[in-house]
Amino acid sequence: MTEQSPAVAAAIEGELRLLDPVVRASAEALAAMLHPAFREIGTSGRLWERDTIIAALTTPDPGAPRPGPLTASRMRGEQLAPDLVHLTFDTETRGLRSHRSSLWRLTESGWLLYFHQATPFIDDPFAEV
Repeated sequence: MTEQSPAVAAAIEGELRLLDPVVRASAEALAAMLHPAFREIGTSGRLWERDTIIAALTTPDPGAPRPGPLTASRMRGEQLAPDLVHLTFDTETRGLRSHRSSLWRLTESGWLLYFHQATPFIDDPFAEV
């Protein structure tokens, strides 16, 4: 296996922080990690923007379903340009597994998540191990 670039390592560290329930519950922490132009296509197919995802994750709503702890696997990255890293990985939460793809951009304040997409899957016989 080849050694990761510092940019890929920084993006992986950021992605793992975003999976932390404490970070996910903090509007300030999320705002500090999400690019101002952030967009996400969630597992439901819903399109999220920065403000809507922060509000959804941090606004207490007893009737709203809350995501459980996310477990990540098979995370890998590639630096596409000096200021751009692409990560792919899988997650599992409460039996729901998703293939995920993220783009991280280097800004004056550091590496920020610019785009994220999650695609649910049941079984993937073609998945690389």
